[in-house]
Amino acid sequence: MDTTTVERFEANRARLASLAYRLLGSSADAEDTVQDAFLRWQASDTEHIRVPEAWLTKVVTNLALDRLRSAQARRERAVGTWLPEPLLDGDPMLGPAETAEQRESVTLAVLLLMERLSPLERAVYVLREAFSYSHAEIAEILDISEAASQQHTHRARSRVAAERKAGEVDRTTARRIVEAFVDAASSGRTEQLLALLTDDATGVGDGAGMAGKLLWFPTPERVATAMRAGFKPTPAKRRLVGGSPSMYAGMVNGSPALVAAFDDRVLGVVVLGVREGKVSLMHGIASPDRLGRVTEQWQRQEHSDPLIESW
Repeated sequence: MDTTTVERFEANRARLASLAYRLLGSSADAEDTVQDAFLRWQASDTEHIRVPEAWLTKVVTNLALDRLRSAQARRERAVGTWLPEPLLDGDPMLGPAETAEQRESVTLAVLLLMERLSPLERAVYVLREAFSYSHAEIAEILDISEAASQQHTHRARSRVAAERKAGEVDRTTARRIVEAFVDAASSGRTEQLLALLTDDATGVGDGAGMAGKLLWFPTPERVATAMRAGFKPTPAKRRLVGGSPSMYAGMVNGSPALVAAFDDRVLGVVVLGVREGKVSLMHGIASPDRLGRVTEQWQRQEHSDPLIESW
């Protein structure tokens, strides 16, 4: 393959990776999907592809749909052991963030809500909300009618909106919320933590991958209890991670987050959904196989002073 043909693909790689990540919720799966698309690009008569962006978008979208529909994916996601992979703000895989819809479509909360959509509904929602494709373009990409694209969009928007529990916050507000959350969680006083939570706050954690299933916290009281226990340092916890980690305020997938890091390695993130100044959602991710890309980005980025120097 000549240099020009490779360059035509590379000009689209970042956008394609962002599309695949939104569809799959995994950076590794997204990268594999983009690489599969590159192999198809290599094998194609590229000189006769007039609009590479459209051709590649169609290929990546349908490759991602094949992954979502596979028996393995259905099995892994159906048993309640799956959470989207977190990405630090600034990661190019997060993709476009000019509009509220684009920013919302990549939050962990919405990525998790999209698991309740059919693969086709998910694809239509992402193409429309995050990449602003017209219904005519979506119909071409997915081999459906424009009317079907409109119906799938309406259904997906309605289902996501019905369960949406968080809104946007700016970076200054985000840091203030994370600071208050850390203070309350580390105080050991449940009532102090409860005061920061909405009346319908819920949470979910991956149990560092050791529980074999997700841990659900359906009430503010359960969220507060879980976070208070999680923030209590013990010799056993320190032995497990090899020392005393530091705690930082950050932004993950566009949401306020607490990042626990030790020896320049991210050990876990707690991502907070916020509504009207209070925490309405908590996602805790500490499974090492979900934190590889976060750690890579963490090592490349500058970050502020830790909220807790040594936990």
